[in-house]
Order: sequence, then structure tokens, then C-alpha cells
Amino acid sequence: MRPGLVATAAIDGGARGNPGPAGCGFVLEIKDGNREEHAIYLGETTNNVAEYAALLGALTRALELGVVDIEVRSDSELLVRQLTGRYKVRAPHLQKLHLRAKALVSRFAHFGVVHVRREGNTAADRLANQAMDTKESTVPCPEGVPPR
Repeated sequence: MRPGLVATAAIDGGARGNPGPAGCGFVLEIKDGNREEHAIYLGETTNNVAEYAALLGALTRALELGVVDIEVRSDSELLVRQLTGRYKVRAPHLQKLHLRAKALVSRFAHFGVVHVRREGNTAADRLANQAMDTKESTVPCPEGVPPR
């Protein structure tokens, strides 16, 4: 583990049917030049659960690598606004994922989250679709992400 690493993470999740077969993906770019791409198949769940799964997966992997400063980029306005406190998390199944995300966020020295347009999130979107198409994962499903 290398201390003091800085990273960005592009995340995306989706479900075909909502709920339906779901997957998520994330691209983790470490400022030392390393880049990882991961896809996670989630089974039957909603698109919002898939968005949170992408966030949890990216944060978990970043912590494993020793990242202390991370900026997350997501095309999910709901997720970004819930993380920044602009929206309340009303759905009970999302409240649990939100709490898990906040616990992971607290382990970083610096955390930022920004909303990006869908067109600016194509790599993470490709990975989420790959997970749904292949029903395979490159990393384990994040802790606390049960199907709906």
C-alpha cells in the first residue's frame, strides 16, 4: 500500500427494467499513472442501487490502494445531490447504502463528488453495460449491496 495517493473515479450504474438485471462500473485513475477499470454484475435490482454500488466499489478499491484524496465523477444527479446533502435520502434501501458510502468517505483525507454529463462518463457506462451483458464481475460486489 502506498500512502498519500490522489485519485479520480468515474462511476456509473444501471438496470434494464428498473428493477431488472443490473450492473455498475468504475474507472479509478491514480495520479501516479495507474488506471483500473472494473465491472460488477449485481443481479436484479434498481438503477439507483446500481449507482450506489459503483460508488461503493470505487471507494473500497481506492482505500485498498492507499488513496487518501479522491474526486468521484457521476452522471447520477440523485446520487451526487444525496452525497452533498442537497437531497434527502428517503428510500429505506438507499438509506443503508448512503450510510455505507458516508462511512467510506470519512476514511479519506479529502473527498469530492461532481456531477458530469452522461456524454462525459462513457468509460464507466461501458463497464456497467459490460457487467449487465456478461453477468460477470472483475471485483466482488461491494459490502452492503443486496439486491432490492
